[in-house]
Amino acid sequence: MEFRHIPVLLAETIGGLNIRPDGVYVDCTAGGGGHSSAIAERLSEKGRLIALDRDPDAVKAAGERLAEFPNAVVIHRNYSEIDKVLEELGIDAVDGILMDLGVSSHQLDEESRGFSYHSDAPLDMRMSQSGMSAADIVNTFDEQQLAKIIFEYGEEKFSRRIVSNIIRARETAPIETTLQLADIVRESVPQKARRDKNPCKKTFQAIRIAVNCEFDHLSEGLDKAFACLKPQGRLAVITFHSLEDRLVKQRFASWCRGCICPPDFPQCVCGHKPQGTLVNRKPIEADKEELEWNSRSRSAKLRIIEKGAQLNA
Repeated sequence: MEFRHIPVLLAETIGGLNIRPDGVYVDCTAGGGGHSSAIAERLSEKGRLIALDRDPDAVKAAGERLAEFPNAVVIHRNYSEIDKVLEELGIDAVDGILMDLGVSSHQLDEESRGFSYHSDAPLDMRMSQSGMSAADIVNTFDEQQLAKIIFEYGEEKFSRRIVSNIIRARETAPIETTLQLADIVRESVPQKARRDKNPCKKTFQAIRIAVNCEFDHLSEGLDKAFACLKPQGRLAVITFHSLEDRLVKQRFASWCRGCICPPDFPQCVCGHKPQGTLVNRKPIEADKEELEWNSRSRSAKLRIIEKGAQLNA
């Protein structure tokens, strides 16, 4: 199946990165190369683009799409290793970094990848196509571990009932496919919850996050990405659910904070200065036109921060 990923908030992201033709940029989540190609075509011969992705399918697709740009390179790495990648390339700091988080259209639509609850496939969900799978988690984690994952990562209020039924089902036979898990989830929630929206979304999201250690990589990747920026360089992050957006919002806020003295101190003694400035005070969301042709942009939020001019990269 062809790797297809429709880039969300494309114009807003490219505009927010404030691209300099001779600058150096990193797309941490190359996907199908949509955002990457838009960056690359705005660069001169002196500019440079480094596109990363942990998914080998994405690396292949992005590599083909960016082949026409001699100043672009696609590398099979997780964005939490951005500092090591740049060091290996001999790059001290960059002018802009993009992170487009979440699961790609290809990963959702390619049934064999096991991300979707709409079709039957092996219970996989691995973005890197290696390591522990969703089936491993569902069939080997204990009740407390599973309940914690589904409640915290999926914000699912019926998590204990769902996990109880998972444990009961796997005692008979392993849960090996997406539809097996989807059926268990549907049978575990009240009728009203089934009518409001697909009850599988939260559980599948939670397990996917756990399989791919998404929050660990995001937290580490944000810190490393900001550290890799030049003064006045920009970091743009697109999120797709409240948990990852909250993490990004809080990290950006911490970089923009000045004095960190206790509130009862009469005057500042810490001397702490803001490290960056928010480019957009509120997250940028898709407009009506984009929502009409790309339904997956509905939950997307774009946040952008600029590193302080006084700081060393």
